[in-house]
Amino acid sequence: MKRIVSILITLLVVASAVTAQNKAQSKFATDMYQAKHEMIIEELGLTPTQQKQFMPLYEQMEREVYQVNRNARALANEVEKKKNPSDRDYEAAASALSRTRVQEGEIESKYFEKFSKILSKKQLFQLKQTERKFTQEMISKKRKK
Repeated sequence: MKRIVSILITLLVVASAVTAQNKAQSKFATDMYQAKHEMIIEELGLTPTQQKQFMPLYEQMEREVYQVNRNARALANEVEKKKNPSDRDYEAAASALSRTRVQEGEIESKYFEKFSKILSKKQLFQLKQTERKFTQEMISKKRKK
């Protein structure tokens, strides 16, 4: 009986730790996306009307890109966890990882057309510059830690 209670307590502690870690990661991701979105709004000088039209589309695009990367990473993680992955397993994972950039480009191209109905030509250009600037700032902050 004591052993069962001990195991249950251990499982609860582990589950709590995992939940706390997941919440921290989720909060970090949420904060990062929020900061990126604020930077885009500011750098592009979006009007309230543009924000209302553009930001939901931009967030949808981000979710699609995230999903493509998540699927490829999941496949790669499965291969890494296998004791004896086959060449076919390696090929599938490598192919999925290689295709992510193409798929990201296709998604961005699809949304570029939608964005061009909301943003000016200058804002379309600034969008890519701002995304790059945000990434560089995040890398710079990470290096300073």
